[in-house]
Amino acid sequence: MPNERKVDIPIFPLNTVLFPGGVLPLKIFEQRYLDMTKACLRDGTHFGVCLINDGQEVGTPATPAEVGTIAHIERWDMPQLGIFHLVTKGAERFRILSMETTSSGLIRGEVATLDPEPSAPVAERHGQCVEVLRQLVERFGDEHFPPPHDYTDASWVSYRLAEILPIDRFEKQRMLVANDAIARLDRVLHLLKRG
Repeated sequence: MPNERKVDIPIFPLNTVLFPGGVLPLKIFEQRYLDMTKACLRDGTHFGVCLINDGQEVGTPATPAEVGTIAHIERWDMPQLGIFHLVTKGAERFRILSMETTSSGLIRGEVATLDPEPSAPVAERHGQCVEVLRQLVERFGDEHFPPPHDYTDASWVSYRLAEILPIDRFEKQRMLVANDAIARLDRVLHLLKRG
């Protein structure tokens, strides 16, 4: 891809999918992730969030999905020694090129950032999606849906619905990997009508 860049980042495998522009609160207590968080805060760096393909969030390092999202730490707090509360925000998507597990159990990956998907306006047939999202934003507020809100942008609308609707996490991963906002909205609309 033309603007692809390679970076070396820590990888945080989770049972959730972070989308670009999405908000993900995290409670950090394992030593490897406490060290990762301290390094990110100290150096102004970021980490990657990937869905777990195989394994658990805690203990032995899990196998992450190949595509994830870079997480920026927006806010942090340490309510007690040994526990970080973070609020992170999704940035670019990336693809893992190679990875290694450090002696502490932290996965580090060489990743290639992916260009944002092609911009597309929300199609008329997706009006129900926009209406559902407006209601969710009204209910949950700016803390979960930080401004700016763009109900005309198919990527923004589809990412926000994909992250909050009760969809299987592997389905969410497929939506993250897809590089087509209109196709994602078609899938979301199908799920809304079915559910």
